[in-house]
Amino acid sequence: MTRGRDTKPEVAVRSLLHRQGLRYRVNHRVPESSRRTVDIAFTRHRLAVFIDGCFWHGCPVHFVTPKTRTSFWLAKIAANRARDLESTRDLESAGWTVRRYWEHQDPAWVAADITTCLDGLTHTGPT
Repeated sequence: MTRGRDTKPEVAVRSLLHRQGLRYRVNHRVPESSRRTVDIAFTRHRLAVFIDGCFWHGCPVHFVTPKTRTSFWLAKIAANRARDLESTRDLESAGWTVRRYWEHQDPAWVAADITTCLDGLTHTGPT
């Protein structure tokens, strides 16, 4: 079964962020959507973080076209990417900053980039 949450790359990044004292929500609902969720959400700063799987989201570096059921998989990946773009647009329209990372990226670098992004955002919610 494919994991929808708590993948190894997500857990690694969340662990590093938590060790820095940062608090966040996991699988936070995308505004205006009942089925889509944000992998890591900093609601006070309105920062949405996605850690996309290389296969499922069509990483330009690591995606390899399957040799069987090729048309099915290409359509599936294209639909996933279209959904990703729509989720990003919905979040940005609601005033969120969206950051997307690939599962192959170094968790320490991802956590550092998120921290830098948070430093540049203003606090928008209650404490």
